[in-house]
Amino acid sequence: MRKSDKKIDNEICRVLTKVCETALKQVTGFKWLTHLVNYSHFPQSLQVICVFDTKEHLESFLASRQKQPLVSLIQAELNDMDIKLNNINKHVSFDTEQACTMQHNGSWAKRLSQV
Repeated sequence: MRKSDKKIDNEICRVLTKVCETALKQVTGFKWLTHLVNYSHFPQSLQVICVFDTKEHLESFLASRQKQPLVSLIQAELNDMDIKLNNINKHVSFDTEQACTMQHNGSWAKRLSQV
């Protein structure tokens, strides 16, 4: 990773930490989030993964009116960094700790390597 990429990555981590702290307070079942990116294809390759504890909490969240405000918050924070994404919904996905445990023995590294 180039020095400039590391600087961008640190800033992405900083703004996504703010999003995470907000979601932890407001969204039932939300646990954490992470991001993946290939800086050779940045920002098109940026992917933010929001992780919930259970499938039930995730399904409830997706059926509620909470999804768009969370996605909009992610977009606003990235926009503040001058990271412009044409369709934020293509860059945000959702997963559960429950699914990772069942399908990958709780190995997020293995699970995320398949994204």
